[in-house]
Amino acid sequence: MAAFRRILRKRNVRIVRGLRFRLTLSYVLFFTVLLVALGLFFRKTLQIQLEGDVRDALQLEWDGAKGYLKIENQRPIWIADRTDPEEAFIVSRIQHVFLIADSSGVPLQYDDTYDAIGLDSPDEIRRILSLPEAVIETRWDRNGTPYLIKAGRVPDEEGRPYFFAIGRSLGPAETTVRRFTRTYFWMLPVMIALTGLLGWALAGRAIQPLDLVAQAAQSMTGSNLSLRIPRRGAGDELDHLIDSFNRMTARLNQSFEQIRRFSTDVSHELRTPLTAIRGQLEVAVFTAETPEQYREAIINALEDVEKLSSIVRALLLLSQAESGQVVLQKSQIDLTELARDVVDQFQIPAEGKNVTLSATLDPGAVVWGDHTQLERLLSNLLSNAVKYTPAGGSVKVSAGPAEAPGWARLVVEDTGTGIAAANLPHIFDRFYRVRNAETSAVEGLGLGLSFVAWIVEVHGGTIDVASVDGEGSRFTVMLPAAESAPEPAPTEASVTDYDDR
Repeated sequence: MAAFRRILRKRNVRIVRGLRFRLTLSYVLFFTVLLVALGLFFRKTLQIQLEGDVRDALQLEWDGAKGYLKIENQRPIWIADRTDPEEAFIVSRIQHVFLIADSSGVPLQYDDTYDAIGLDSPDEIRRILSLPEAVIETRWDRNGTPYLIKAGRVPDEEGRPYFFAIGRSLGPAETTVRRFTRTYFWMLPVMIALTGLLGWALAGRAIQPLDLVAQAAQSMTGSNLSLRIPRRGAGDELDHLIDSFNRMTARLNQSFEQIRRFSTDVSHELRTPLTAIRGQLEVAVFTAETPEQYREAIINALEDVEKLSSIVRALLLLSQAESGQVVLQKSQIDLTELARDVVDQFQIPAEGKNVTLSATLDPGAVVWGDHTQLERLLSNLLSNAVKYTPAGGSVKVSAGPAEAPGWARLVVEDTGTGIAAANLPHIFDRFYRVRNAETSAVEGLGLGLSFVAWIVEVHGGTIDVASVDGEGSRFTVMLPAAESAPEPAPTEASVTDYDDR
């Protein structure tokens, strides 16, 4: 039983803390305040309207009284025709709540209702008689019933002022207002309860896409990242959330694919030298008989160890670069001078492959960057160009100011094997290498272009690739100039436009 109470308590806490409950509570609180405000507004409006009706009726009676009331010889006389029912009713209405007094405050005529309200004092009568206009005030009788009283002066046949006051009860108006208030606020809890039920239903429908997102997130694993939530078609914030979630899962799926491909490639790249090292050592252990044989096996193993160390160093450096651990030492660098030095370094390897390496260098291309990293960028591009260009081909390097103001341009193009259109989106991925009959014999780790992409990114530049399979490739790097705010870098030719080398 205690366990059941704990489960129930946890469930209640989860409901109270849930978004649906909070939305419903906000909805109910909003409509409670709105309904209370509307009730008070309508109550006040009704009160003003009813009091206005009483005031208008009082004014009509006041105006009618002047036609029926005469004061002769200090005596009030009502001159209505008692045989006329309409006149008799009007006079009876006027005489229902009234008081007539002389200028000294002595009452001349009044009714019991006015007496219950309270006769005006002589000082009050003299004060009102001194005013130019009649006054209206609210007064209460002994039972607490409010009356609207209008008091002023009326002249006798000689023009002497007399005090005259009539009144009308506000009791029916107040009764109507109280009845409305009581009825409305008795119904208010029912309206709030209905509002709560409606809010709970609407909140449940509103957060249904959120529940779908939560269920999808809970069911998502590394093997089903292709899961997508269907859009509602409403074009609202929830559809935007669903689109964002689907894009996020697509990015995660792509990242997991890259991780899996990276793991596979690393395993392959590390297994090859490790297998070679193991083979060399096994040969030395089982078959070597002379010191020269042992020495040769050890030298071969050391070469494979060096290859393995190169892979590890490259991976470490690339990981440090992408995680921000590599600090750039930036300064003003003449891009043409840097290109000239790197091209000179690659002349001998190019001649060894019978590849013509040439450069077109225009002065004035000064960039703000890290000399070591920019040198690595061009070295990696030239290394790939020379390796993938067959004997008799050519590699061209050009550097100089770009046509767009504030930018410098570096271009490396070759007449090598080229890159198929299907491979172009992946050439900057780690360990990615184009696999075909022409490139299978070329050694490499597939990390060079990953370094190139990172170096271009941290320098605020762009890199574009144009290539035709079997004809060659062109890499165009745009870097911001050192002392100007560059305009957006121009877009280079697409794959199909590469035919003007």
